Amino acid sequence: MTEIPNEAIIRFAFFGGVLAVMGLWEVLAPKRDLVEQKPLRWFTNLTIVAIDSLVLRILFPILALGFAFWLNEKGYGLFALVALPPWIEVLAAVILLDLAIYVQHVASHKIPVLWLVHQMHHADRDIDVTTGLRFHPIEIVLSMLYKMAVIALLGPAGVAVFIFEVMLNGLAMFNHSNVRFPGPLDRFVRLFVVTPDMHRVHHSVHRDETDSNYGFNLSVWDRIFGTYIAQPRDGHDAMTIGLPKYPDSSPSRLLWCLMIPFRNK
Repeated sequence: MTEIPNEAIIRFAFFGGVLAVMGLWEVLAPKRDLVEQKPLRWFTNLTIVAIDSLVLRILFPILALGFAFWLNEKGYGLFALVALPPWIEVLAAVILLDLAIYVQHVASHKIPVLWLVHQMHHADRDIDVTTGLRFHPIEIVLSMLYKMAVIALLGPAGVAVFIFEVMLNGLAMFNHSNVRFPGPLDRFVRLFVVTPDMHRVHHSVHRDETDSNYGFNLSVWDRIFGTYIAQPRDGHDAMTIGLPKYPDSSPSRLLWCLMIPFRNK
């Protein structure tokens, strides 16, 4: 197989479907009261998504999926060295790609130059479904280069890359959502994947909480590497979201967001 039939349609359907479902859930059963104007934030965050998509299309002749198919044709990568049943290879590739994204996320907090661009994501003073899409174009480019390097090392099946990317996009919107999630259900689901209550801790103004719960998909990595915090110290309703040095409405404005890596503040 050299392509995924109806790939773009499937991606858009998952993106639009998760965005619509979580957005409606936020209206019907919100977890927290918002502190910023939602129309302005949504305009900014969704415009950033459009800019990110345009930048990737301009800079990369092929993206991660096409690169994976090309590697498969050439027989490159670690998976080409072992004969595994297809379903095991796909499962292993998805898990390893998720681990790679966890490592990348930790690095974006620990390496100052990466934090310069990643902080735009954390500057959002509310956390909702669109926050899961809010990443600076520079970070998106760096992330694509990193992902392609990992794919070059592993040589995973194209379908594994496709499943991972769709899953990453959908779960990022899910676990950033401002939704009320029943406690018992949250405790069960977070045994496997990151829930909104689990990831919300990561967007706290307290630095030790910001430097925790890095996972986007699987919740196991934070437990394995000791970066897991179960609940925010101030409680979900009272906790403050964002970065302490940006306490006003500036992070809701598009131009401000795009210029944040170049500020000396």
